[in-house]
Amino acid sequence: MRICIYGAGAIGGYLGVQLALAGEDVSLIARGPHLEAMQKNGLKLRIDDEERVAHPHCTYDPAEVGPQDYVIITLKAPSVPGIVDKIQPLLGPETAVVTAVNGIPWWYFYQLEGPWRDYRLESIDPGGKQWEKIGPERAIGCIVYPATEVSEPGVIQHIDGNRFSLGEPSGEKSERVTRLSDTLRQAGFKAPVRSHIRNEIWVKLWGNLTFNPISALTLATLDVITSDPGTLAVTRAMMLEAQAIGEKLGVRFGVDMEQRIAGAAAVGAHKTSMLQDLERGRSMEIDALLTVVQEMGRLVEVETPTIDVVLPLVQQRARIAGCY
Repeated sequence: MRICIYGAGAIGGYLGVQLALAGEDVSLIARGPHLEAMQKNGLKLRIDDEERVAHPHCTYDPAEVGPQDYVIITLKAPSVPGIVDKIQPLLGPETAVVTAVNGIPWWYFYQLEGPWRDYRLESIDPGGKQWEKIGPERAIGCIVYPATEVSEPGVIQHIDGNRFSLGEPSGEKSERVTRLSDTLRQAGFKAPVRSHIRNEIWVKLWGNLTFNPISALTLATLDVITSDPGTLAVTRAMMLEAQAIGEKLGVRFGVDMEQRIAGAAAVGAHKTSMLQDLERGRSMEIDALLTVVQEMGRLVEVETPTIDVVLPLVQQRARIAGCY
């Protein structure tokens, strides 16, 4: 099986090492000092008090790699529209594209029963470029749960978790998604196939939509956000707005709001990914986590007064920091 991981950073590198050591034909697309280190020394994964080293093909140029069975995109959401043209050499007639990216995916409305079937989300897919040039029929949903980081160029530090939930937009357990699930499991991951992947997308988004921008605006960690009455009230208001949108679209939330908040509180003094991006001067995942929810709210005629306040504030914060 030929698998290309586009964006071999913390999550992509973790996948890459494990899949390569499991014997899969893996190629990694990366850049900069991280790519140079991987090409020179292989890719190292520090996990469970050991160091594993793999030597997959690493390059900046997808044309070197050619058509794949699976392309797993593990970039930050703001970077994905910019690689649509670059990804084309990887796409053969049967190539599946796995969107292992935070937030609402660009293919969200593909084959979704109801009045908004095949609607294209402008906020995360401007001009429908991903829809047209990648194709929603290629898409497999993927929700990422592990925590990892690039501790130095060419080195991935595993912190926690090994689950990647998968699902077809149609909900079917197709041969291609089952095969991918089996491959990931053989490489040491949990990879359940979900019949209703959108339900799980929204449960994860519930936290990212709220805790991430609040942390970027206040510089607070999760324990503070979930214990302070003011930020907790904003969190709950945003969650209720998002839940109303999701349920209007047919989503069933597998946990209630207070359980989701308690889960975040249990993580403790953790900086969200958006706060980390702000501090490091990197692009912040605002559109895939917030702007798109506002767009979907307007589409289904659900008001989002709290999101409408928080969104422009965090956009301004990001612009001033050069992260948007």
